Amino acid sequence: MIKSPAALTTSKLQLGTPAYKRTARAMFIGGFTTFSMLYCVQPLLPVFSHEFHLSPAMASGAVSAATASMALMLIPASILADRFGRRPVMNASLALSSLFLLLSSLSTAFWQLLLLRALLGISLSGLPAVAMAYLGEEIEARSLGRSLGLYIAGNALGGMCGRLFAAILSDWLSWRFSLGLLGAMGALAAFEFWRCLPPSQHFTPHRTSLSLLVKSTRTLFADAGLPWLFICGFLLMGGFVSLYNVLGYRLEGAPFHLRPSQEGLIFTLYLVGTIGSTWAGKLSDRIGRRNVLWIMVTTMATGLLLTLSVMLPLMVFGIAIFTFGFFGGHAVASSWIGLRSGNDKALASALYLGFYYLGSSVLGAASGWMWSAALWPGLVALLMAVLLMCMGIALFLRRLTPLAQV
Repeated sequence: MIKSPAALTTSKLQLGTPAYKRTARAMFIGGFTTFSMLYCVQPLLPVFSHEFHLSPAMASGAVSAATASMALMLIPASILADRFGRRPVMNASLALSSLFLLLSSLSTAFWQLLLLRALLGISLSGLPAVAMAYLGEEIEARSLGRSLGLYIAGNALGGMCGRLFAAILSDWLSWRFSLGLLGAMGALAAFEFWRCLPPSQHFTPHRTSLSLLVKSTRTLFADAGLPWLFICGFLLMGGFVSLYNVLGYRLEGAPFHLRPSQEGLIFTLYLVGTIGSTWAGKLSDRIGRRNVLWIMVTTMATGLLLTLSVMLPLMVFGIAIFTFGFFGGHAVASSWIGLRSGNDKALASALYLGFYYLGSSVLGAASGWMWSAALWPGLVALLMAVLLMCMGIALFLRRLTPLAQV
């Protein structure tokens, strides 16, 4: 298919224009809904442990089933988007995901919940696999960091609200009611996303053969920076999810003894994440991503050490700093992917997020075993090792020759 002259002459979206604002609104809603549906079960892990008689590691499967299936489907979803378009795939992703979340509220056995969570992850993969590619194609480079920061801010706020609502509603009503309500809200969000998002102006549908996919993948992994950014995503997300997976078990025990609804208030710290992602996005646009990523990793490590405190205010402060650093680091790394990936933005985004969500599944499960073996100090030791590896990558990336303003 050949683009029309109008499409060829259409400039990319600039900050402040009506089309940019509609795009930003839609992507914020998409990010919000993605994270609220994906991680709403996280504060419910202790509830699942009690109701279904599961260990923390086994209960974490409710999170890992969705993130693992999503990670495995990101590349197939990006292939579908190359063939049928970015917008249709993202629209279908949100609509189907809300349906599976509604059905999960009807689960009567844990295996049923795991199956529906896996199906949710498969369907949800369409939006994160395509969102960064869509923005990279439609938004001008000088505004890309800000637009991605806003999208990730939607992730942060959605993650907060999904977890908070699920925790409060499960405490006063039931976990089934909370998942059903969030599924209904997801359906409304899917409609608003479809209504707001402008059609692509810089995208040409094409079929992706297996040989071309292998060739493009090899090209991306031959880049001096992209493979390390993929690993960085694995470590950042794995560390972040690990902390929040285990947090509920720590807060319900000594010396805190919090109820699920009280524990859920901790997730309001995701507001700090919205600040971290937008601030880091703006800063990276101004001084370069190479000069911001290592700062975000250092911020995470500082917050992690503070969580060792048995004083609840100091522990919460540490979680806030950790959350700020994570979302800032993710905003920097994800926008860096778009700038280094050339014409393979969709595949690069899918690979990055594949590593990102696999980190959530692998390290998230490992955190449950570490909690059972050595409680919170053991978890902190595990996550500090993860962040040290991430710091090494960030310092290495600082020395790369820029392909663009990165």
